[in-house]
Amino acid sequence: MNVFDRYAPFVQDFIYRNNWENLRAIQVAAGDAIFNTDDNVLLTASTAAGKTEAAFFPILTLFSEDMPTSVGAIYIGPLKALINDQFSRLNDLCAEAHIPVWHWHGDVSQSHKAKLLKNPSGILQITPESLEALLLHKHSAITKLFGDLRFIVIDEVHSLMRGDRGGQTLCLIERLSKMAGVNPRRIGLSATIGDPEGTGVFLSQGTGRKTYIPRIEAKGAKWRLSMEHFYVAGPQSGEGKDVGEHLPLLEAPTDKAPLDADPGIGYIFEHTRGKKCLVFVNSREECEAVTTSLRGYCEIKHEPDRFLIHHGNLSASYRETAEEIMKDEEQYQTTVTTATLELGIDIGRLERAFQIDAPFMVSSFLQRMGRTGRRDLPPEMWFVMREDMPEARAMLPSTVPWKLLQGIALVQLYLEEKWVEPPKLDRLPYSLLYHQTMSTLASGGEMTAAQLASKVLTLSYFYRISKEDYRILLRHLIETDHIARTEQGGLIVGLKGERQINSFKFYAVFQESEEYTVRCNSHELGTIVKPPPVGEKIAIAGHVWIVEEVDHKRHLVYCEQVKGKVPAYFGDCPGDINTKVLEKMRSILTDDKGYPYLMKNAVARLAQARHTAKFSGVCSEPLICLGGDMWCLFPWLGTYAFFAMERFLKVKCAARLGLRGLDASRPYFIQFKMKATKEEFLAVLRDEALKSFDPMDLVYAGEVPYFEKYDEFIPDELVKKGFAYGILDIEGMRERILGWGNDDDN
Repeated sequence: MNVFDRYAPFVQDFIYRNNWENLRAIQVAAGDAIFNTDDNVLLTASTAAGKTEAAFFPILTLFSEDMPTSVGAIYIGPLKALINDQFSRLNDLCAEAHIPVWHWHGDVSQSHKAKLLKNPSGILQITPESLEALLLHKHSAITKLFGDLRFIVIDEVHSLMRGDRGGQTLCLIERLSKMAGVNPRRIGLSATIGDPEGTGVFLSQGTGRKTYIPRIEAKGAKWRLSMEHFYVAGPQSGEGKDVGEHLPLLEAPTDKAPLDADPGIGYIFEHTRGKKCLVFVNSREECEAVTTSLRGYCEIKHEPDRFLIHHGNLSASYRETAEEIMKDEEQYQTTVTTATLELGIDIGRLERAFQIDAPFMVSSFLQRMGRTGRRDLPPEMWFVMREDMPEARAMLPSTVPWKLLQGIALVQLYLEEKWVEPPKLDRLPYSLLYHQTMSTLASGGEMTAAQLASKVLTLSYFYRISKEDYRILLRHLIETDHIARTEQGGLIVGLKGERQINSFKFYAVFQESEEYTVRCNSHELGTIVKPPPVGEKIAIAGHVWIVEEVDHKRHLVYCEQVKGKVPAYFGDCPGDINTKVLEKMRSILTDDKGYPYLMKNAVARLAQARHTAKFSGVCSEPLICLGGDMWCLFPWLGTYAFFAMERFLKVKCAARLGLRGLDASRPYFIQFKMKATKEEFLAVLRDEALKSFDPMDLVYAGEVPYFEKYDEFIPDELVKKGFAYGILDIEGMRERILGWGNDDDN
């Protein structure tokens, strides 16, 4: 029997109603795995390939044949908006079979949640944070809710594997399974997985099952891709130059951008007119600045405002308004966004995406590219690379177009090798260990230290945590009153721990800056950090506002809208770049090959950079003298190996070499002053790299390198150990140093 024939009649009817002529390969493979094995399943396929239906068609078929007596499947999504989107999609599919679909997050009404608690059944859609709250506050109801749980579907699984949030999700699944006495099958969904086998092992931890990963041969897809370069001011690289063959404009130029417009932003302004587009940026500050500029151009040109804004610090009403307008087929507006619209929220048919500068990862590029190209149109992305024009006498590092090289590298790594970043699964997650310890203790009530350790340390994600480290943590939490001892010698949550657990922010393990809610009258605009004094201006929701009052006690900012521009600040937004990307950037500089998606200015800027690189030796020599005793090191290493290199130079080499004024531009180059020669520099680095040393040596004296949300509650020695052994890529750094001087490395 083929997969379609195995589906329940209501699933077949759904397929007919939607005029699907054939099942997609991923749906056939998923059906075969779910129907005919007891394995966990990892489904990897391109965006809009039908992965959600691939998972739920067979699950719902099995439910219709033998209805679970509790919630039968949990769908875990990384975003509330994605949950809401999938809720409406699954409701249509399940209504005919009378299989309830529930959703549970902060914006869902209490009455809806109460109905689920009264009659647990069907499918529950939930975020990791809401599942944490459910286990914490509904501990006694878990068996009733999930006693016959058979499947857990984890959507956008790659987005949960970049830090503690993925570990939290895995811990929650294991805790729930133990509490309810079940072992549900796990099904992961993703469009961008760099290491399917490693992800499959991660997905199956603690289940006793293996993970089945269908191999789907993707059809060759056409992309409409362009990459243009702009100097923010002054003449452009390609002006007046014969740059040879380059991609012609994808469309005829429209009216010129406003006079004195930032050329890159003006380019976006003109080529979004009459179209539905997304403009991706890499930070919330830039999101606000770009939106303000684009709206200003509308005003200058006497055009209606056609730009929306979407990022994580905006209020839900602003985000949902943008999502609804983008779904409207009759409206041709453009949304400027961060990664919040990178994932699979349905916002209708998009004509193209723009990317300002390069994203940090291949997976982000693919996700963002995949937001376009629905309904048989090819995916389309226009990169807009911007930089300040280097001064005539600028030194070498600032003459390298880092973002342009990074963009080309991300594209070429996928086109040439189908390479995507593998997940980093070997950290020492002490911050999450604190969080899960407090959550377990709060939900389970008083228990002995041995009982608490048996519940927490047996969670698969903590496989690298030793019993001794856990003892150190528990002693510290007792000393700091996060945990208290009872007269009987048991452990309960202490007063300081109560303050953490009773905050709604406790449910999340991702880092948050201290936020203030911004209001205009009774209308909530969003949140900012570090509010300015009264009378100063702020930028949020794509407009500028003047601060009228700051209530520090209640974390409220009251303001009125005004005209003008001002930088926005929402907290740091670092990005992690893999060493393979930096190595590809170096090879692009040494190649003479062209790339068909580069536009005129980008072709000229790359040619200029290659010329400079050839005569400076920047790609063949790791260390370049900038004049006198000023030097620049180009390690071509990713973020965490670069971190290690920077610290290695300061801690192990500075005294021997007389290094001064070390200034790092992560992860591209390190500048410093030095009296030694290049040969002495390389010899000292090699000598120190060959020595055996403790990674803890690279933690600076007196430093406690907080990296994760709850590091401040952890003993300093564990924070340092987690950073040294779980963050710094010392082996990657050591391999690069020992390779310098070898012909095959250069």
